[in-house]
Amino acid sequence: MTNKYFYLTLLAVLGFNIEAESQEVRNAPRMVVSIAIDQLRSDYLEAFMPLYSQNGFRLLLGEGLVYQNASYPFAPIDRASAIAAISSGVTPYYNKITGERWLNRETLRPVYCVDDTNFPGILTQETASPNQLCTSTLGDELKVATNGRAIVYAIAPYRDAAVLSAGHAADGAFWIDDRNGEWCSSRYYFTAYPSWARAYNDLQAPRKKIQSVTWEPVNDLVGNFSYFMQTGLQKPFKHTFKGEQCYREYKASAMVNEDVTNMAMQCSASTGMGTDKVTDMIAITYYAGSYNHHAIADHQVELQDTYVRLDLEIARLIKFYEERCGKDNVLFVLTSTGYCDEEQADYKKYRIPSGTFYLSRTANLLNMYLGAIWGQGQYVEAYFRNQIYLNHKLLETKKISISEASSRGQELLAMMSGVRNVYTSLQLITDNNEHLRKIRNGFNAEHCGDLVIETAPGWNLLNEDTQEQELVRASFTPFPIIIFGAGTKGERVQAPVTTDRIAPTVARAIRIRAPNACSAAPLF
Repeated sequence: MTNKYFYLTLLAVLGFNIEAESQEVRNAPRMVVSIAIDQLRSDYLEAFMPLYSQNGFRLLLGEGLVYQNASYPFAPIDRASAIAAISSGVTPYYNKITGERWLNRETLRPVYCVDDTNFPGILTQETASPNQLCTSTLGDELKVATNGRAIVYAIAPYRDAAVLSAGHAADGAFWIDDRNGEWCSSRYYFTAYPSWARAYNDLQAPRKKIQSVTWEPVNDLVGNFSYFMQTGLQKPFKHTFKGEQCYREYKASAMVNEDVTNMAMQCSASTGMGTDKVTDMIAITYYAGSYNHHAIADHQVELQDTYVRLDLEIARLIKFYEERCGKDNVLFVLTSTGYCDEEQADYKKYRIPSGTFYLSRTANLLNMYLGAIWGQGQYVEAYFRNQIYLNHKLLETKKISISEASSRGQELLAMMSGVRNVYTSLQLITDNNEHLRKIRNGFNAEHCGDLVIETAPGWNLLNEDTQEQELVRASFTPFPIIIFGAGTKGERVQAPVTTDRIAPTVARAIRIRAPNACSAAPLF
């Protein structure tokens, strides 16, 4: 009799476990909404808290799982490298997206990260594909896991953000064309442009409203309160978008975020996302940077209005997907691209140590130095941003190792004013020193130079040929990672975390494999 009750109890326990596991599988979210906000900052997010609605940022911060101290595990960061890191779960060292642009070693010309002449654009003159991204993405793995049944799209104002967040296997990626102001895409994703997208363009393309729209501060929720206006730092503004650059300017304003939300909702409704038990995914990119990349000091009210309007768009997005899929069936993941446009500052005026590092002049000096050692020749083949590219063919002809030439160059450059450190490509590939890790993670041998120059904070890095300059700052941009919905319990986590852990976290939540190069542990 005792054995009988034992077996009945054992069967009951096993049956309960099986039922619990099957229930867990059934509860996998139907929809993943991945939100990347370009240049979102925690300090601004918190500063404008009194102006937010109850259903946008307040809801996410109050009921979501908020990792307050997030960062990217590599440097430098820009929009393209950040989006690629979020979608692939790895750094540029592995996914090869070191930035929006890098130098092509064969042509010695800068190339854009998603340019691909094999795939012409649709409703745009720009070509595009994710083929430069050499690892799988979260969306790719979702497609593989569901045998192609999952629906995956990406919506962004910008071509790089749309394509890199969509990945290789997505059903489509859409962005706003700089020339015609329409939602466009690439032949990589479509042989023919979807009829619903064409119809949507006819009715609500950004170009339809841009000539008549005026950007003014939105009436906020506490009696039109404005900190900046009350303190007299800036008066109310009124902007219109005219001329050849009107679409570029529009895409760097608060107004573009409403278009992104509208397109995301139209895409989801037209393609049937989130309506069955197979998990679907949409990747959305918003803008939270300064107006038209100007100095924030000159456009403080615009920045405030950007966050207030963005809050309203987040609220609209949450409401749409919760009503469409059910509150427990949609998982929202939100983070920032983790950088901000660096503003030029007149440090000399305030007697702060600074200077200008001239890249072309430095390259010529290095060429003369190597020529004095090994005879005349064009040892420096090119330079781009803070990197110098040596002439590998010449070095091979003269039977000089790249390692030796790089070491000689490193010795010379390290003695120059304004240079904080110089790294060789071999050093970054082989040395796993903790202090080098961030720079190593942002390096890729195929897309970066043989010498990487780290200039001192406060110095300007100037390319005399292109007149491109960059103010070097080592300041940290604070931003969060927020996970909300699908049964996630609200909590604030102070422990530092990195963005490469987002992809494996979402993969675990929807029970698929993480991207193929991702070895980071899930956040929970």
